[in-house]
Amino acid sequence: MAGKGGRIWPCEPCRDCEKERLCGLSGCLTAAKKQMSEEKRMKKGEIYEGIVEKNEFPDKGIVYIEGERVAVKYAIQGQEIRFLLNKKRKGKNSGRLLEILKPSPLETERDVCPHFGQCGGCSYQTLPYEAQLAMKAGQVRALLDPVCPDLPFEGIIGSPLERGYRNKMEFSFGDEEKDGPLALGMHRRGSFYDIVTTKDCRIVHPDFCKILAAANEYFGERKIGFYRKLQHIGYLRHLLVRRAVKTGEILVDLVTTTQTETLPEDIRPEEEALLRGFSDRLLSLPLEGALAGILHTKNDSPADAVKDEGTDILYGRDYFFEEILGLTFCITPFSFFQTNSLGAERLYEKVREYVGETKGKVVFDLYSGTGTIAQMLAPVAEQVVGVEIVEEAVGAARENALQNGLDNCEFIAGDVLKVLDELAKRDQQPDVIVLDPPRDGIHPRAIEKIAAPAGRRQVEKIIYVSCKPTSLARDLAEFQKYGYEVERVCCVDMFPGTQHVESIVLLSKLHTKQNIEVELEMSELDLTAAESKATYAEIKQYVLDKYGLKVSSLNIAQIKAKCGIIERENYNTAKNENVKQPNCTEEKENAIKNAFKYFQMI
Repeated sequence: MAGKGGRIWPCEPCRDCEKERLCGLSGCLTAAKKQMSEEKRMKKGEIYEGIVEKNEFPDKGIVYIEGERVAVKYAIQGQEIRFLLNKKRKGKNSGRLLEILKPSPLETERDVCPHFGQCGGCSYQTLPYEAQLAMKAGQVRALLDPVCPDLPFEGIIGSPLERGYRNKMEFSFGDEEKDGPLALGMHRRGSFYDIVTTKDCRIVHPDFCKILAAANEYFGERKIGFYRKLQHIGYLRHLLVRRAVKTGEILVDLVTTTQTETLPEDIRPEEEALLRGFSDRLLSLPLEGALAGILHTKNDSPADAVKDEGTDILYGRDYFFEEILGLTFCITPFSFFQTNSLGAERLYEKVREYVGETKGKVVFDLYSGTGTIAQMLAPVAEQVVGVEIVEEAVGAARENALQNGLDNCEFIAGDVLKVLDELAKRDQQPDVIVLDPPRDGIHPRAIEKIAAPAGRRQVEKIIYVSCKPTSLARDLAEFQKYGYEVERVCCVDMFPGTQHVESIVLLSKLHTKQNIEVELEMSELDLTAAESKATYAEIKQYVLDKYGLKVSSLNIAQIKAKCGIIERENYNTAKNENVKQPNCTEEKENAIKNAFKYFQMI
């Protein structure tokens, strides 16, 4: 609006401004505010400072700059930090931590690992353990509360050991800086290539550190090169060390490529002597535990992961034993086994509590790994069936069950989706299901197969063990769609000093506290006792799954009539008695009758 002397007065937003277009008038308040807002918005590549307001899983410190939310990895609540905004996309901002300007008031722990801050393994070592537990419990609740209103959260159980708790480590060979001396340890925080030699790591037993230092010195003295990921050239790749807490047995596996041509000329034809010398160096160490085996695994895969493409025994045997809750487990180099043996006992005790009474019941342990949970439940169950896709783990589970004298365990190698169908055809029905899936959780199709099985009843209890709460929250939402409710939730800290945490959830088909017993006559419901057993859709699916036959509602109604099962008025029967109806074949009739027996209708 123009005033006296042609002055442009502050105006109400004009039509163009309302459409978020600049009107071109230099005095327009709408245009000025828009320009100021653009100038204040954060820009990718810029450096900012702020105070971390809270932590979210996994290991994200949340900072607000001019009202915009930024997630900064490795930052802790209460810290004043400087960070680089390295990602700004679709309203999601993330930053890279550059410097901690001021520590958090929560950071009162002074006796921390000398590698903390460089090594990417731990995040919370500067926090007292009680503060770590509170932070982890809060992160899990923040994820589950939106999915499960009135979450029945029972708190978090701490690890028996805060230090030296890990029974397994996969160390990597590399260098701490480009073309530097040989290093062996963990990846530097935020780096894919640099390695920190973690010879004083606090989360493992000192035996691990002695073995690491000896291996690094031995190969460093002989100028043996490490495998370079970009060029795919080199010899040394990983050092896998496992140590049982209860038995003290140690298994060491050196992982290399087959590229002996990259070895120094004087060693190249003598790989066997090189490996024998490595074995002898380890055997001479003053260890608290005892070496059960020293192995050499070949791995030429370009992936930066330990992969078994052939393993030779340099000393002893290729397995060791660990004890959990009175049971003995044989563990091989690549077997899945909880990395905190004493923490695992607390985890499995809570699982057994959630499972409850199992006398005379059948338990399915899906994603069973080496069958640890299955064998914990076997002594008090009628039968336990474990399903695991990794064949080596299934073999180990069978051997462990034999070792522990358990003859009511069955372990099946295969995909959960397919194996559940096979078990249904064998009329094996679970009373309780235990789920312990990989970090990414359960595929939606598998959830449907577990929660709404065709041809069998829904189980009353499902116990879900999760090592990734984001996956757990997503999967719980799916289970609720099938009528399951979250009855109990608990966390178990298996990884002190780190951001990781285990969660256990009891899902129930029915909350007894929310129901009362009511006696009703079937006539009041207009429903016969037999009809209440199964729907037509369930009978059709059962016959299809078990016999491969497609039957119609008319077929089922005809066989119901033959069996004396009374149909309600106007339900799947012909209205005109003179209408000719196709007869059900003998094969389909027998299949439908078997379905009636299965659903206890006859």
